[in-house]
Amino acid sequence: MIERMHLNILRQIEREGSITAAARRLHLTQSALSHAIKKLENQSGTRIWMREGRRVRLTAAGEYLLAEAGRLVPQFERLDATLAEYAAGKQGALRVGMECHPCYQWLLKVVEPYLRDWPGVDIDVFQQFRFGGMDALSNHDIDILVTPDPVDTAGVLFEPVFDYEQVLAVARDHPLARREFIDAADLTDQVLFAYPVNPARLDIYTYLLTPGGSGPREHKTVESTDIMLQLVAAGRGVAALPKWLIDEYANRLSIATVPLGRHGIPKQIHLGVRAADRSNQHVDAFLELARETA
Repeated sequence: MIERMHLNILRQIEREGSITAAARRLHLTQSALSHAIKKLENQSGTRIWMREGRRVRLTAAGEYLLAEAGRLVPQFERLDATLAEYAAGKQGALRVGMECHPCYQWLLKVVEPYLRDWPGVDIDVFQQFRFGGMDALSNHDIDILVTPDPVDTAGVLFEPVFDYEQVLAVARDHPLARREFIDAADLTDQVLFAYPVNPARLDIYTYLLTPGGSGPREHKTVESTDIMLQLVAAGRGVAALPKWLIDEYANRLSIATVPLGRHGIPKQIHLGVRAADRSNQHVDAFLELARETA
């Protein structure tokens, strides 16, 4: 029954002092303005105003609507502005799914400037997608998937944003620290620390151990990167991690890095997005920042 236009009419009549001036301000004819209020009066069964020559006097019901218009119209205006910001990609939420543990620390370098540049967009990060991120992306549970292992999927675009090398982390006084590179056989007497992920999905198995027909003496899972590298520095075992991540601990821990295999294991962090969202401005801005952070 009550429409936004009715509230705008009452506010403009209050401001302009007459129906004629209010109609001009609202880009309506005087007849159209009067008809709108007359229709409201017929629907509600009560008078909204009384004419007094060229001016109008609001009834008690009209005064009530005018007071409510002063409260509601600014809220509608804020809604309009917010929807316009959504349309421009300046408002909303960005849900980021992680498929790799060390990627989280890289992601923090992107999130900080993004939150500064896009104050109207919130970010939520989900780390539970060990290797189930594609389903989450397809089901709209997340908007961006961070992964080192993109999967060719219809309707999903992957963009490489960061090149890195997967290396072996060892204590600086470890015998393997002096090696030019690591062969699969070098790890048969070693304790290998790894994140709690199926070994079949770990690069050191995929690219080195499995092709070499070997395995470590013991495979131990550790959730925390900090704890894992402290164990390595203490000589308790070795770990395969991105070189950039290990380098960040170099000043605090006595750790060396050795290439895995004669040709190393080059990797890339990819960001996966739904193709339909690729033109979304705050998604595009995140991708651009990710490339710059590399």
